[in-house]
Amino acid sequence: MGIVFRWLLRIATALVALVALGAVVVYFLAARSLPEYDKTLVVPGITAEVEIVRDHANVPHIFGKTDEDVYYALGYAHAQDRLWQMITMRRTVQGRLSEIFGRRTLRIDQLMRRYDFYTLAREAYQYQDDETKAALRAYSAGVNARLQEVNEDSLGRGAPEMFLFDVAVAPWTPADSLAMIKLMAVQLSGQMADEVKRARVSLALPDPDRIRDIMPDAPGSGLTALPEYAALAPGLPATLDYATDDPVPLFPDEPLSPFPSEDLAGASNAFAAAPSRSASGGTLLANDPHLGFTAPTIWYLARLELQSGGVIGATIPGMPPVLIGRSAKLGWGLTSSYLDDQDLHIEEINPQNPDQYRTPDGWKNFRTRRTIVNVKDDTAVTMTLAWTDNGPVMPSSLYSLGEVTPPGHVMSLNWTALSAEDRSMTAALKLMQAGSVQEGIDAGEDFLAPSQNLTLADKETIALKTIGAMPRRDAGSEAQGRMPSRGWVEANRWQGMLPYSANPAFVSPAGGILGNTNNKLLDRPFPLHVSYNWGDTQRVHRWERLMQSREVHTRDSFIEAQLDTVSYTARTLLPLIGRDLWFTGEAAPDGTPERLRQRALTLLADWNGEMNEHMPEPLLYAAWLRALQTRLIQDDLGPLADEFSHVDPIFIERVYRNIDGASEWCDVRQSAPKESCTEMARLALDDALVWITDTFGTALESLRWGDVHQATHDHQTLKDVPVLRYFVNIRQSTSGGDNTLMRGMTKGYGPDPFLNVHGAGYRGVYDFADPDSSVFILSTGQSGHFLSRYYDDMAQLWRRGEYIPMSLDANLARAAAVGVTKLEPAE
Repeated sequence: MGIVFRWLLRIATALVALVALGAVVVYFLAARSLPEYDKTLVVPGITAEVEIVRDHANVPHIFGKTDEDVYYALGYAHAQDRLWQMITMRRTVQGRLSEIFGRRTLRIDQLMRRYDFYTLAREAYQYQDDETKAALRAYSAGVNARLQEVNEDSLGRGAPEMFLFDVAVAPWTPADSLAMIKLMAVQLSGQMADEVKRARVSLALPDPDRIRDIMPDAPGSGLTALPEYAALAPGLPATLDYATDDPVPLFPDEPLSPFPSEDLAGASNAFAAAPSRSASGGTLLANDPHLGFTAPTIWYLARLELQSGGVIGATIPGMPPVLIGRSAKLGWGLTSSYLDDQDLHIEEINPQNPDQYRTPDGWKNFRTRRTIVNVKDDTAVTMTLAWTDNGPVMPSSLYSLGEVTPPGHVMSLNWTALSAEDRSMTAALKLMQAGSVQEGIDAGEDFLAPSQNLTLADKETIALKTIGAMPRRDAGSEAQGRMPSRGWVEANRWQGMLPYSANPAFVSPAGGILGNTNNKLLDRPFPLHVSYNWGDTQRVHRWERLMQSREVHTRDSFIEAQLDTVSYTARTLLPLIGRDLWFTGEAAPDGTPERLRQRALTLLADWNGEMNEHMPEPLLYAAWLRALQTRLIQDDLGPLADEFSHVDPIFIERVYRNIDGASEWCDVRQSAPKESCTEMARLALDDALVWITDTFGTALESLRWGDVHQATHDHQTLKDVPVLRYFVNIRQSTSGGDNTLMRGMTKGYGPDPFLNVHGAGYRGVYDFADPDSSVFILSTGQSGHFLSRYYDDMAQLWRRGEYIPMSLDANLARAAAVGVTKLEPAE
């Protein structure tokens, strides 16, 4: 027995030793790719020495003799810190993820191939000006210098992920950088999904008033500066030859998917104050763009010392411009404009020849091309891509297009981004070097897509200008861009693009304050309307209150607004849905559902609407509203109700104010009695409390919103790997909610519906009375290497609402530098 025990002990010890040795080897190999920031490197392609000074937060401050040398060094720095991110983004836009990840990403690749963005990006290079071409070539050379260094010095293949996935890395090219802007357009698109959803709802709800309830237009007038589908598509839907793919490629849980869920659309903030509304007498600008959370975040902080002066702010690895930031003279911020830049067209297939579709001038052949998607460890997939005059043919599975496509037809997509004549990169580089608001507005003329609201501030002036091409539609368009329309009807087709002067602009408003929360900007009749589908109807009210509550603002008051977590929506809706429930119940013994409901109502009655992570009320409120919307719509919409995963405050308000008879939603049509809205509110609260008590217990007072509202900065490719996921995913308790200025958009479905999945990956506040007192922050860190201390070092600062200095003072950067890299030209 003793011999057996000794042998078992020896075997166990050997196994432990092998595991430990394996861990050491893995760590050694992964650590080889950690960048060395303090060094001198001889590289080809630069004209003189370039310095990359890494300040205390690992933000590179780049100093070179020429602009091309500076862009070269930025490419090198991006590849040092974010190589894996750049590789996956490039493969995404190329439609080549499946070569690494197998069938998991096949449908993503198939859809990206239909857009053919990488071909368009290669063609777009010829449309850039000479300065932009030079910048792209220099940036690419810098990325490739890092790739060469990794290969020659065996630096762990450049990123730890490269050991887990067998990836061949091709040299970086200017087309790769141009493709990144196309990828941004995909990530910020949403009008197509809205068209399909509206068409599906119109088929499910015959009463147009009920469609206006569940998919309402943004109410009220535009606010920027303060002081029947069945008739178009008769017949049953069908799946057609040109539109066949696997079903429902919405990929809600695929972290590599660039396709946004409509309910997770943008909710960015940008606001500015003129000197007359600033305590310091200088202009102020704040910006926090919101995107889906990842680790690392999409943004990367950098300072470039160009011939036109210093520029500092947020870049995206893979591209040379500072997209959001400031110089000594000008600050600029971006928010999604919600411009309607996509239209779906119903294309009739010739019943005598399936290779043709109807046009206003008769039948015409589809343009087609075959493409092969290679799939790791599986059979390659051959696709036939098809295009009409209106754009590429879309798969019937996309956003359930097949449900609204009549037999013998397919759907094509017209989209401003589907053009090779795209000078958006030229516009972005010009904007960096603009010295005034007017020069910044002029630079935006070349921008194509994705359309953005550009907020600007120089030392004296503030302005907001919508940039991006706005389609010229016919006033007689059948659907006015709201639903798919017949592609062979001339009035439904685009007639080119409107002039840049038609894009909304607000310069030096009389009130001295302007801003955008993705809200409705203005009121103009179709086709100059910009959009029917805006991103925010609620948060703007809180922003207006904060801006107008002070005669003058400071950098700190702008920070306070960025971090505001009071829900205007909660303050509006709770009195409506609970007005017949507050303090009206009979006394109930402890432990009964009635008593639990009374405790919940008492907590909510004393609540001020602040979505604070440490409080129970936000969870009670959010769970109640979610259960209420489900009860209101489930019997009317059936399975389609599942796609309304987030509460629409306007819908709830219309129902409880009975706007145009909207209280009909409270009656369950399939039941005999007629239910009242008060009954539905009470039943929904009980539903919410059942879910809460099953999940967290009955101690309502000890609930914490932050326990369920955790920010999910998850690694896109390693998030589910056992053990490793604890090192690569960044989870944090957070305040905010779906409708707060510091928005933390909830997931909306699944067992953890209140996870915070979409918010501000970057925040910046610029004060032009003292520009070097400006501040910014990322939601994760600069590095994409999970063994680096800079992988998540900013995450806690971001969670606590803290910032780091955004200074162009070179001496300050050098004083606490964590390393200085010198790139010297090869002889």
